[in-house]
Amino acid sequence: MAVAAVATGVVFGSRLDADPSLVETPLIGTAVPDLELPALEGGAPLRFSDLRGEVVVVNFWASWCVACREEHPALLAVADTYRDAGVTFVGIVYQDEQDAAVGFLDEMGRGGDNYRYVTDPDSTAALDFGVFGVPETFIIDRDGVIRGKITGASTFPLLAGAVEEVLAGRDPQSRTSGSVQPAPGEPYVDRE
Repeated sequence: MAVAAVATGVVFGSRLDADPSLVETPLIGTAVPDLELPALEGGAPLRFSDLRGEVVVVNFWASWCVACREEHPALLAVADTYRDAGVTFVGIVYQDEQDAAVGFLDEMGRGGDNYRYVTDPDSTAALDFGVFGVPETFIIDRDGVIRGKITGASTFPLLAGAVEEVLAGRDPQSRTSGSVQPAPGEPYVDRE
């Protein structure tokens, strides 16, 4: 039993530093689910259909996620870079407590007026997007169609490049998959 736990820890730990990448998913080319999600810190809920006409970057994250902490500065930087280009960022809290998520943002910083933070109380959004763990990031075009997915911690060059491709009306190129951190108590899934 202890050997299995150590082996699982070694496998899981070795995957935390895997490169993030654009990955293929059956969701590419499909319409984003029309969900309404409550705002993390109060205010009006977010409805995806209200974002039509904008390029949308949807990032599933959690305060307990090591890679989410690693990618957060890149997300903020890309959101700031594309603030005036009609790009909206939506951070969806994945299987986390509201107070912990707000504490993460208090510590790490929040995006500007083009960055919305919402909750997913019943994991409906995570199920509809086929999320296995965090972080996972989706890029949606102006017509509400999913055009790209990044598995693992986004970097500025990777995410900005994917946003540029979608802004230009092209699909980001897919590459090999990275890893995600499952929710506490969930089994690790190696997606390669």
